[in-house]
Amino acid sequence: MAEAIENGELSGRLWFYSNYHCNLRCTYCLTESAPGVARRELGLDEMLAAAHEARSLGFTDIGVTGGEPFLVPEMPMLLASLAEILPVVVLSNATLFYGSRLKALEPLGAAPVHIQVSLDRADPDENDEMRGPENFRRVVEAIPELVERGIGVRISTTLEDPDAVDPDEMERLCKLHRSLGVPDEDHVVRPVVRRGRAATAGMGVAATFDQLDPELTLTADGAFWSPVGPTVRDGRLDTDMLLTHTTAPLAAPVAALMQVLSERRDGEDARLGIK
Repeated sequence: MAEAIENGELSGRLWFYSNYHCNLRCTYCLTESAPGVARRELGLDEMLAAAHEARSLGFTDIGVTGGEPFLVPEMPMLLASLAEILPVVVLSNATLFYGSRLKALEPLGAAPVHIQVSLDRADPDENDEMRGPENFRRVVEAIPELVERGIGVRISTTLEDPDAVDPDEMERLCKLHRSLGVPDEDHVVRPVVRRGRAATAGMGVAATFDQLDPELTLTADGAFWSPVGPTVRDGRLDTDMLLTHTTAPLAAPVAALMQVLSERRDGEDARLGIK
């Protein structure tokens, strides 16, 4: 497996879906996350055990997503512990970073942890139309607070068609994130994927198994081919990219992923390169 990671066949990042509930209800959410949905938490001990095994198997870093991971009260402590094993990136809407939650993040300033924050538009109204009221304001207030504490921040912009965006509009967004202390190299742009709530709304690009990079992803329901895999539509989990229901030991889903990888047909690379 380490050889597959080294030659670029397999991502070195192991993903965890820490939970599925969220304080927002974004129009394009892959997992139909929202307040009140089933939490389906993976479990702190499970993630730590998997991270230790991941390092021994040759994985290079950890990704944590949801839902909104920081709705899990122990998340800052977990991230610090994971970062002692492998570098970590955690995806967040950054709307909860104030008061005691912000203070709890301070130890991450000395750790190899990046928080990838969603910010889709430079215009507050356009951004909030997709993500919810007051989202823009909370994000632009939170990012400098994280930067000031030495916490690594990335900006993630999700667009229905990144190739059709007005260059002037994108430059306004880039000017904004630079002013917040986030450089261009820490800004990623990705398309809306037509799964979950986006599929219900008819938004985004179709993403088939062969178009997605293999990135082993663990959830409370099992192990999946990609973090785009364990999506939810009409309240039902998609299982078309399920590798195994077993997540421990990690060697079991790794073996399943490597078997699928070995059986993939050679041919033109049609991968979307979603980050």
